Amino acid sequence: MSDQPFLTDVKTLRERARKHIEEGAVTQGYGADRETVLKVLNEALATELVCVLRYKRHYYMAEGLNAQAAQHEFLEHAEEEQQHADQIAERITQLGGEPDFNPDNLTSRSHAEYKEGNSLADMIKEDLIAERIAIESYREFIVYLGNDDPVTRRMMEDILATEEEHADDLVSLTARMNS
Repeated sequence: MSDQPFLTDVKTLRERARKHIEEGAVTQGYGADRETVLKVLNEALATELVCVLRYKRHYYMAEGLNAQAAQHEFLEHAEEEQQHADQIAERITQLGGEPDFNPDNLTSRSHAEYKEGNSLADMIKEDLIAERIAIESYREFIVYLGNDDPVTRRMMEDILATEEEHADDLVSLTARMNS
């Protein structure tokens, strides 16, 4: 074991906390490139908002034999995607950034596309594709963050887990439709 103490001495911690207090939660120990993190978080925010809109459309447009089960999933997913958007927007502000809700820019920043789908099967397929895109991009972001921003990483890990559940739900829904 090292002879170095685990924690910085209290006097030094107090002095650091008093410097740059306008930066809020971002302290000297923040290791990530904040501008990059804010850019990617705004892209994730756009992705979540586009997913909310797509799921809401699918909820209202679902028709056919399996429409009720699909509507239930679509609405649940839309609500969870909205929660993700809220979490991401909150984190952006904690990091001193501004969440970009400008509707004119949503689809250009979103990793997922807004695809309407012509049938219930198409809607489910487009939602599954969007979930898979989110899973891959969020996984890459988590790896990028590493230990440089553990709070954002944990938030994104939680969101990733939900996105994986959504993908699994959609695969199960497709299997039920095909049986």
